[in-house]
Amino acid sequence: MSRQAKALMVLGTTSGAGKSWLTTALCRWYARQGLKVAPFKAQNMSNNARVVPGLQGRMGEIGSAQYFQALAAGRQPEVRMNPVLLKPEADTKSQVVVLGEVHAELNATPWRERSEKLWPHARAALHALMAENDLLLIEGAGSPAEINLHSSDYVNMRTAREARAACLLVTDIDRGGAFAHLYGTHQLLPPEERALIQGFVLNRFRGDARLLSPGPEQLQALTGVPTVATLPMWRGHGLPEEDGVFDDQPTGAGQTIAVVAYPRLSNLDEFQPLRGLPGVRLVWARSPAELQAADWIILPGSKAVAADLAWLREQRLDAAIAAHATAGRPVLGICGGLQMLGEALLDPHALDGNAPGLGLLPLVTQFEREKLLRPCQARFESELAGPWAALGALAASGYEIHHGRTAQHPSLATAAVALRDELGQPIGWQQGSVLGHYVHGLFEQPAVLQALFGASGPSLDQVFDGLADFVDAHFQPGALPALIR
Repeated sequence: MSRQAKALMVLGTTSGAGKSWLTTALCRWYARQGLKVAPFKAQNMSNNARVVPGLQGRMGEIGSAQYFQALAAGRQPEVRMNPVLLKPEADTKSQVVVLGEVHAELNATPWRERSEKLWPHARAALHALMAENDLLLIEGAGSPAEINLHSSDYVNMRTAREARAACLLVTDIDRGGAFAHLYGTHQLLPPEERALIQGFVLNRFRGDARLLSPGPEQLQALTGVPTVATLPMWRGHGLPEEDGVFDDQPTGAGQTIAVVAYPRLSNLDEFQPLRGLPGVRLVWARSPAELQAADWIILPGSKAVAADLAWLREQRLDAAIAAHATAGRPVLGICGGLQMLGEALLDPHALDGNAPGLGLLPLVTQFEREKLLRPCQARFESELAGPWAALGALAASGYEIHHGRTAQHPSLATAAVALRDELGQPIGWQQGSVLGHYVHGLFEQPAVLQALFGASGPSLDQVFDGLADFVDAHFQPGALPALIR
């Protein structure tokens, strides 16, 4: 008889309620019970993506949240865990990634029509994972009670019905209106979907939980659903948030690292290790004043390099970055940030846009149709100059995900190669205090953090175990085993 996994789904009353981190915590908690656990999200919308094994020996990409959830479960991340990924390129436009690969023909398809074309891919991945595991931990998206979208929403209750999943509904009580959010979401669902909700979770609570009474009791009387956990506010859990700039508030104290927060910045999860790192203050910069006070400036990845570069100039950040470099202070560009630091962006296939670069590295980038996706083993050159000298000869791993191909400008002075891949090809360049490279994830390498800052943070396994311990302490006794019985 073929295996059929049990399924537990984490839904939210809103975006940002805490679905992703709670799903990650539950992946580790149930895996520690000896179960074979896999994460699943039918469709994710995020510019934070990771490179993972895909179909037929190729590499693909999935949302970072499912990548971390798989690691928490002790599994190799793969494309079936997030079969559809939408990567926003503008307010009304997204790149559509299906089972790890871009499907350009779906980009312009109307939303509802596109959903019906995508659901078969998600459904097949769901059943394949259920046939191979003991438990599937499913994450929803946004709210399941968006009644204008309900007929075409396959990410939430259609997936829950298909998997026969027990569902948790989590709300952010710190925003206010938590009981109304829970009750309203529950009541807007059809009866057959309402019946799948097995527990409410109050997230980010501050204060004495005894003061909540009689709210949970009255809510259970109205809905029949118990509140199974009240989770205290916990900002320092160590897991990156799924979407956007995860926290606009500066963190830490010491030398200031300013990450330029342009509108379509991507792969922000790679900066999580800098949060709380001893001697480091991390800020998100959108104005020249915020850059003037920085010791470091980082230009992160971007899903729309030419557009973000134009925004950067509109905010007059280009002059502040140039002044910082002229003063000999470190400027780092990663992937799209590297491309911005060069002399020009060339776009013969109309993928991103043509634009002059910031001119801080003598490089030219041309966008190609085929996206380069690969894990990467890299090594810094043995002799690096200035603030980057501590990285000399250091080996590091990460991943590449980009359309651009970057090379030396033929008529300018040669940039020093700073980083090479396992084949010896240059993937990073330096000129003075300016360094640009294509490898995402370097700050996740303890050796890199130690070389640059003299400190490193907890390992991912320590983070995952801390999350599992947290839910174990704050869920009602016996609630987590009961959810999957």
